[in-house]
Amino acid sequence: MAELTYRDAVARGIAQEMSRDPDVVFLGEDVAKAGGVFKATVGLLEQFGPQRVRDTPISEQAILGAAMGAAMTGLKPIAEIMFSDFFAVCFDYIANEIPKSRYMSNGQVKCPLVIRTGNGAGSRFGAQHSQSVENWAMMIPGLKVVAPSTPKDVIGLMAAAVRDPDPVIFFEHKSLYATKGDVPDGEIVDRLGTAKIVRPGKDATVLALALMVPRALAAAETLAKEHGIDVEVIDVRSLVPLDLATILGSVARTHRLFTVEENPRLCGWGAELASIAADEAFYDLDGPVVRITTPHIPLPAADNLEDLALPNAPRIVDKIRRSLNA
Repeated sequence: MAELTYRDAVARGIAQEMSRDPDVVFLGEDVAKAGGVFKATVGLLEQFGPQRVRDTPISEQAILGAAMGAAMTGLKPIAEIMFSDFFAVCFDYIANEIPKSRYMSNGQVKCPLVIRTGNGAGSRFGAQHSQSVENWAMMIPGLKVVAPSTPKDVIGLMAAAVRDPDPVIFFEHKSLYATKGDVPDGEIVDRLGTAKIVRPGKDATVLALALMVPRALAAAETLAKEHGIDVEVIDVRSLVPLDLATILGSVARTHRLFTVEENPRLCGWGAELASIAADEAFYDLDGPVVRITTPHIPLPAADNLEDLALPNAPRIVDKIRRSLNA
């Protein structure tokens, strides 16, 4: 057992899969010699060499075009798009090409690749480098979408993503890179499509993703100590596929549902879960589904304004307390 930072877990997860399978290759802007702009891939070039760890030109379209071609011809590429905001630059590959190749070829052409990217706010990078765009990805048929919140989950879900026969979008939260967690020794392999109950509770279910998980947990502790409210916190982890058994099972026990989302409110991932809950857990709910989100605005760069926009523990506490009339 070792304590690793989230960023070191990224490098360990990639190294685990590259060591296991010589067909796994890694490419992106400044990922090799520089070790990545967030220093999440330090040491991979030295360990695996320039044939398997490659710096690319500053072209997101080139990165994903090369990765798609490599995947179609037998390799298992991991491609980095430095900021998830840049998905907008290469969206044709993400939405039209990569996820549809297997379907349109009737399974003759597979595209087993991982697109990993820095997602989310908290680093004061402004409106074009701070977005949470997991809702962009989850709307596209043919893509699987994961967003780990802990170092252990980074490694396990990276392994699951690399070994999956379909393309996977792997969101790493920029504000979690410096956080630490215990990670077991040896190989770690998780499963896509699985959520985790990270805090059991009986009064309400709270769904959170990535950076919002530790904030939801902090809110849950305050609610328990100061207001006597016992909430169950679920780390959704995987948006596609969704672990509805865990989520709806929790709602059946607690009878209330809250989502904590960093993405903008309009068409956020919580809206889909609220719709599913209304369809499949209507008679389990004792009140409306409540979404705690970022407003539908471009994110500001000023630290006080960015902090105001994002859901935080006090806002989560206040919303849940008021909704439960406690």
